[in-house]
Amino acid sequence: MQHESPIKRRPTRQVMVGSVPVGGGAPISVQSMTNTRTTDVDATVAQIQAIERAGADIVRVSVPTMEAAEAFKLIKQQTRIPLVADIHFDYRIALKVAEYGADCLRINPGNIGNEERIRAVVDAARERNIPIRIGVNAGSLERDIQEKYGEPTPAALVESAMRHVKILQDLDFHNFKVSVKASDVFLAVDAYRLLSDAIDQPIHLGITEAGGQRAGAVKSAIGLGLLLSEGIGDTLRVSLAADPVEEVKVGFDILKSLRIRSRGINFIACPSCSRQEFDVIGTVNALEQRLEDVTTAMDVSIIGCVVNGPGEALVSDLGLAGSNRKSGFYLGGERQKERLDNDRLVELLEERIRKQAAIKEQQIAVKEVKE
Repeated sequence: MQHESPIKRRPTRQVMVGSVPVGGGAPISVQSMTNTRTTDVDATVAQIQAIERAGADIVRVSVPTMEAAEAFKLIKQQTRIPLVADIHFDYRIALKVAEYGADCLRINPGNIGNEERIRAVVDAARERNIPIRIGVNAGSLERDIQEKYGEPTPAALVESAMRHVKILQDLDFHNFKVSVKASDVFLAVDAYRLLSDAIDQPIHLGITEAGGQRAGAVKSAIGLGLLLSEGIGDTLRVSLAADPVEEVKVGFDILKSLRIRSRGINFIACPSCSRQEFDVIGTVNALEQRLEDVTTAMDVSIIGCVVNGPGEALVSDLGLAGSNRKSGFYLGGERQKERLDNDRLVELLEERIRKQAAIKEQQIAVKEVKE
């Protein structure tokens, strides 16, 4: 049973990335980024669609060349999800993807040349109501800032960010969001804290280059979790050396664990011990794979014994308490007369979870119509 998060969000302005609101109290959006060659239109479109199916709200696409910009035009025509064009240094690429319908430009204005070029990009963004993301990375700070601080520090990251912010503000452009990413958790967290005190624009969270799927997920959960628990952050990307779809899953798991935003099933499962009456680990793993398509927010507890099983089941949408041969089944916190055969748990639970998800979706639809 879903509970509201006690976290109080930091108030910000709001920007629109296509149809997705970011900041201003909007739900925290989850992003990922394609890792195909952008010039391979078919592969990139296929990956964007896979990321979208995983639940992402926004997808970022690297556009390093004019050839990639032309491919971006074709990609945009074949996809629905809002696309952020990731651009470095060449202002002409920014102008081209703005023309081709980019929903956001990830570009640091101070890196694209003289004032005339910066103004051209800002005017193009203003004319089409395209937000800009200023993205500062600890690994690519300006040379003078590196020399000033000697190494990446929170103050160095924020000074770099504010340099770009000032350029936009001097041009009376306020439709932007900012990130200050680092691969070190403490560096990133402290930088974001400083940034949140310095601006009222939305903040894009990320622990950059976090690592492989397991280690990167842990680092991201710690870093982003600390910030989100303080109300900092309006959109996020989990950066993993893995399939981008996994980034989306981890992003939603982080939000789900903090009760900020729920999507799909939250499995509450014991680590198993000698008290277990069925294969808890195998059952949970099988159900996670089978039910990846379910987007309804639900708590499902699967506990292998009667010690903790009933207590967890009482506060879950659907629960199972392991017992000899047949296990106790709970629905909406109430024990059901029906007991489930331990040899068929995966099949029986999938059927009941899907049925309950459909009922919840219908209830939500009726409520929305009434409102």
